[in-house]
Amino acid sequence: MSFVKRNTVLSARPGRAAPQATQTQEKRRLALGIRPSPLDGRPTTSTGTASLDQLLAGHGGLSLGTCLLIEEQGTTDFSGVLLRYYAAEGLVQGHQVHLVGYPPEWRHQLPGVVAPDTKTKVSQPAPAPEDKMKIAWRYEALGNKAAPAVTAREGDTSLETFCHAFDLTKRLAPAVCKGSLHPTPSTCPLTFEQPGPSSASPFKLIVKHLQTKLASSPPTEIHRVIIPSLLLPSIYAPQCAQPSEVLPFLHALRGLLRQYPTQLTALITLPTTPYPRTSGLVRWIELLSDGVIELIPLPANPGVPPASSSSLNPGAGSNSKSEADKSAQTQGLLKVYTLPVYHEKGGGGVGASSVGETLGFSLSASKGLVIKPYSLPPLEAEGGGETEKTKEGEKEGIEF
Repeated sequence: MSFVKRNTVLSARPGRAAPQATQTQEKRRLALGIRPSPLDGRPTTSTGTASLDQLLAGHGGLSLGTCLLIEEQGTTDFSGVLLRYYAAEGLVQGHQVHLVGYPPEWRHQLPGVVAPDTKTKVSQPAPAPEDKMKIAWRYEALGNKAAPAVTAREGDTSLETFCHAFDLTKRLAPAVCKGSLHPTPSTCPLTFEQPGPSSASPFKLIVKHLQTKLASSPPTEIHRVIIPSLLLPSIYAPQCAQPSEVLPFLHALRGLLRQYPTQLTALITLPTTPYPRTSGLVRWIELLSDGVIELIPLPANPGVPPASSSSLNPGAGSNSKSEADKSAQTQGLLKVYTLPVYHEKGGGGVGASSVGETLGFSLSASKGLVIKPYSLPPLEAEGGGETEKTKEGEKEGIEF
């Protein structure tokens, strides 16, 4: 028989177990702007657009070690707005942002952060006294204790600091930026006042720049790579459009993403008007990307060109913000072709039914770019005005 007393918990000495637990917790502590995926626990970061984070296969953000390709038709710049949100979110979170193609003055075009006080006041109204739970005194006390816990959680957790709210009518203040913007070597040396065209490929210099920055950074530092309007002739040299130049560059970038799976992410935009998806070069670019989505702007009215995202420029006038908020209707379609880390556990949320289907998006200065399911308006609403006019015309003709 055993004489050991039952219902007792066997534990080690408190002086030895506690320091080991604290050390493992400190090692597993994530950097700012990083949180584990609800599906498989991999670290994810925000793209700066909350609706785009929900679209990425249920991970709640862009998984580290992956890249997202955003294609856009027409002459609008909705994809450029997503890049600005992505860069602004990285600078606010203290990440290292690497800009390809544009000069460092591009940082003055980044949107400003919305004040957290106004956001919490609007989203969390004060509870009314008649909302108390009157079932029993125990539940009423429970409800009184739960109210401050919710507000404290939303003020402190990573849900609020994971994805900030930005305003396109404002500019990102330098005091808010915890990270830094690193311009890479120019892709078009003759454009940005370089002494002369170098013999080396611009893409090879960019890859070398990224390798040195990643090798010299600590393992807890997060890096973001921004590649705007890939192969656009006004930004990239003519030799960059050759498959022998751009495909090895994307392959090397993919290798860096796999080499640093907990530090690096990338966002790439590609205009599909000069480079359609039917071409073999674009198909190879899509295969070298982890996720591919396409933005298709829609005209506001038949025969009227679509509203460009440049109309949200704060220098356009004092009524730019109100006009942008009024035009927060569906301004385009969004097609999802592939998503990063879309495996058997992926596909939660909006991303589950979005692959192969058509979504819509709208852009406003206060809410940013919002992705939502797209549905055609009912036929009665479209032809209702014409039927009423014809009926009035018939009545007038009969009375005459």
